[in-house]
Amino acid sequence: MTTTSEAPLLVETEDAVRVLRLNRPDRLNAVSLPMYELLDAELDAIAADGDVRAVILTGVGRAFCAGADLKAHRERPQGDAERHDYIETSQRVFRAIQTLPQPVVAAVNGHAIGAGLEFALSCDFVVIADEAKLRMPEIALATFVGGGTVYTLRRRVGHARAAELILLGRFFTPGEALDWGLANEVVPADEVVPRARSIAGALAKNAPISMRLAKRLLDRAETIDPEESLRLEAEALHACMASADWREGVTSFAEKREPVYRGV
Repeated sequence: MTTTSEAPLLVETEDAVRVLRLNRPDRLNAVSLPMYELLDAELDAIAADGDVRAVILTGVGRAFCAGADLKAHRERPQGDAERHDYIETSQRVFRAIQTLPQPVVAAVNGHAIGAGLEFALSCDFVVIADEAKLRMPEIALATFVGGGTVYTLRRRVGHARAAELILLGRFFTPGEALDWGLANEVVPADEVVPRARSIAGALAKNAPISMRLAKRLLDRAETIDPEESLRLEAEALHACMASADWREGVTSFAEKREPVYRGV
């Protein structure tokens, strides 16, 4: 997909890493239906592209994503069909991020409010700017969370903390996000994207089949019992050992060199 600087989503590829930039800086990258539609199409293309090994999601300007564009909703009320399209497209995007075969790194370069946090919670790795403001204000605004937040947030922080953040909608700090397991790292704002690139670059060198299987099992971890976990891990191991990448991993280890994985 090609995009222009005016498009609500900018896309670039660096080696095997696809970078997605939310691009409405004048609105603090507040989400819109066109943005969701572009993300939906791009994520679908990424899932089918074996040359893409990792993804970075970030924002243009001083914010990561300020959530829903409330100004637009106020100025142009939507009908039932438009509301349905907006909601279904947005939920499809979040689930696509969560189930993408490739790992996704959220480079939270600034404020992440509402849908912005939902984007971050949908990613596999989260790097947050130390001055970012974080909040889920939906309930206080008479709307509702999306992106599977009642599942993703509760899974990470537990019921009590999830209820606090969703029902009270208070601001919390990047440091708290790190302590609660919502973030992997907190760094100065100018280091967020470089750090995300470093993580994505390391992920891109790993074996794609192994990573895809690991993501799939991690996503199911809380819904399966120990016996099922052992069975699924055995199936994954069989699949890995039948691949050319497994042979490359074993050979490169013996030859004391970096492996070159092809995803087959």
